Amino acid sequence: MVVVGSVSGTSFGLLRLIPVSAVSVALFLGACAKDQEINAFVDPTVPADQTYNEALANVDEGNFAQAQRKLTKLDRQHPFSSFAKKSGVLSTFLAYRSGDYPEAIAKGKRFVQLYPADREAPYALYLVGMSHYRQIVDVTRDQRSARNAFLTMKSLIERYPDSQYVEDAKRKMRIAKDQIAGQDMLVGRYYQERKEYLAAINRYRGVVEKFEDTRHVEEALARLTESYFALGLTSEAQTAAAVLGHNFPDSQWYKDSYALLEQGGLRPLENSGSWLSRASKLITG
Repeated sequence: MVVVGSVSGTSFGLLRLIPVSAVSVALFLGACAKDQEINAFVDPTVPADQTYNEALANVDEGNFAQAQRKLTKLDRQHPFSSFAKKSGVLSTFLAYRSGDYPEAIAKGKRFVQLYPADREAPYALYLVGMSHYRQIVDVTRDQRSARNAFLTMKSLIERYPDSQYVEDAKRKMRIAKDQIAGQDMLVGRYYQERKEYLAAINRYRGVVEKFEDTRHVEEALARLTESYFALGLTSEAQTAAAVLGHNFPDSQWYKDSYALLEQGGLRPLENSGSWLSRASKLITG
């Protein structure tokens, strides 16, 4: 028999030497072996409560990896049982406790999506928020995790306002906001140093309007005074300084801004038509 064609040294013609029935048998045997492997893992004869309690025992022993395997087994064996639902939260916690934050986020989201009214749903969502929170990096890097932490904790507060996790969620939101605002300040200073004042003003304005309760507002107002003054927009510079003085009268930033205006024969003076005057009402200095 002639062998025709080959790829990477394997002859296509060799396949023609194998009867179709033999191929079918091989595929069937392979499928059977795979089914046996799955059935060995998924044994519905093991009660759901037994597997769950074994997982709890593993947790008590500190063997989180084994506990996670038991919970995965439980989810496959008894996907519609009450223990499978309970295992969803525990599995989320174990992933979070092990530092596998992407897995914890996925599991926590899945639980909340499936059981939004369950009493453990607030905790699952809190773990999702904490998983984002634990991945927050310094302000020189992408703040995606800070934004996700903020949004998740905000969702927790809105959806479960009576939850015991609300107060800590608020604290985490403030920290996340401060982190995001810090990056905007970093970028704003970069533009300002390059004398790209309009771009700098854009960043500082975002901090004042969106992150009015963070520690960065004080400096943002001072930087706005400097940037507007540099552009010759004296009314806006005076308003920025006036708002700064109203909210942070003892601030060194205010003293510096006041001195800067004095160099041009000006003093802080609020223009009620300015966006800064409107934003001043939101600032919690």
